[in-house]
Amino acid sequence: MGDSMRAARFHAPGEPLRIEDVPAPSAGQGEVLVRVLACGLCGSDVHFVEGRVPLARVPITLGHEPAGVIESVGDGVEGIKPGQRVIVRPGAGCGQCPSCAAGREHLCERTEVLGMHVDGGLAEFLSVDATSVIAVPDSVPLDQAAIISDAVATPYHALVDRGALRAGETVAVFGAGGLGEHAVRIARLCGAATVVAVDVRPAALDAARDAGADVVINGSEERAARRIRELTGGVDLAIECIGRAETIGEAVKSLRRGGRAVVVGMGAEPIQLPPPNAFTWGEQALLGAFGSTAGHVRSVLSLVAAGRLDLTRSVGMVLPLSRVNVGLDALRASERAVTRVVVRPHEA
Repeated sequence: MGDSMRAARFHAPGEPLRIEDVPAPSAGQGEVLVRVLACGLCGSDVHFVEGRVPLARVPITLGHEPAGVIESVGDGVEGIKPGQRVIVRPGAGCGQCPSCAAGREHLCERTEVLGMHVDGGLAEFLSVDATSVIAVPDSVPLDQAAIISDAVATPYHALVDRGALRAGETVAVFGAGGLGEHAVRIARLCGAATVVAVDVRPAALDAARDAGADVVINGSEERAARRIRELTGGVDLAIECIGRAETIGEAVKSLRRGGRAVVVGMGAEPIQLPPPNAFTWGEQALLGAFGSTAGHVRSVLSLVAAGRLDLTRSVGMVLPLSRVNVGLDALRASERAVTRVVVRPHEA
């Protein structure tokens, strides 16, 4: 490896990412150097480029879904060897705060997120704390592994952990993009009796149906909550993957007594909710869900390796680093074209 490497750099909102030569990192104390062979793109990257979500510093290398192989290890690192296939989690916990002590390291306030606070994985190499990497079974392709820590483990956490999904329950998924489509797959895998998917894009609804949704509803044509209640009497669990006040409200209205609504989508709109009596008398709950723990990532990896969770159609586009902006444009398109885009930094 030389002293420089290629990276996709963000300079200003509204501008395409620039492929630049930057200094190559090395593995310091307690760190590992990863040769990045795949890095997922998602809607968050589009939001960063459009300036809708501020970044900690500029310029910065984007990319918070990397996977690859260990190139080298720094002093003090044990149990990790060069050549090992790994996922790099978006951020590592400090290991000392109350969240980390409770096993909820994804909520650590000291975490520096790849591609947001520090340089990310849209680069040929990446140096991270050794606690950030998770071994990938040989049977799981790295293109799929790259998207697991965000696009798949995030809805897994929202459904299984925050939503406490139990077999036989009914589930509604609001927003059938990358997170939502995987939420449908996971809900079915966890034994949901009925899964309803809501979106306004016909292509997304088709994808949700292919993923296992029993019913799909076009939210631009009818009131989703009313239709869901007509079909199911109200769902036990609703997952909102968009982050809009309107769809969060619809998710809450779609619940039965004792139901839970979990918000995964990020947004800045104030939420409007029903009167307190609706929550009190019905013992309903509104919860937030963010990211996932290392345990969730390992669980998803095990499901994929065992052939229980099929991600073969999750990566709709694979591109070299030089075409990263083509991938962002595909995700930005109003008519959903792909579930996830993966960039391979070492391809020309």
